Amino acid sequence: MFRFIFQFGAVSVVFLFSAIAAWYEGSALLDHPSEWKNTTPFTQLFYGPVQSDVDILQWDFFIYAAKYQTTYPMIMLISGLYLLLFCGYYIFKRVKKWYAYYLFWLSGSLFLLCYFHFDSSTGEGYKMFVLLATCASFCFLSGLITYLTASLKAKRMTSKKIVDLGE
Repeated sequence: MFRFIFQFGAVSVVFLFSAIAAWYEGSALLDHPSEWKNTTPFTQLFYGPVQSDVDILQWDFFIYAAKYQTTYPMIMLISGLYLLLFCGYYIFKRVKKWYAYYLFWLSGSLFLLCYFHFDSSTGEGYKMFVLLATCASFCFLSGLITYLTASLKAKRMTSKKIVDLGE
């Protein structure tokens, strides 16, 4: 249990630090009115077009940072994904097929996020696309291996029970 708490705490600190740093870097959006139309999806969704810098929601800072300053958003993504994988494994460790389904769901979510970065006009946005595609592929392959391993193990146990009953 100590290892779980230590890993969870350490990765949470890294995640929070990178989130604060990405939020700070994304606040540069306030100084670039030309980017307000393309980089404020949350503000436009909830309040309509941005008229002044006061209208911009805090969540849009992360979008701007992921588009132009990707170092801390990438660290945030990796540490957040590690937290999700770690907690998912801890929750589903007894039933491996459920963990495989969780990994498939996670890879689908990452591929969906990857889709939104596919048409990025910046080189930094392309880096985020590559990272998301890599993480999604890793989750999918891990889920596939976990699922096949659990299925083969269940098949062996079933055939062993049939052989034991025949004797």
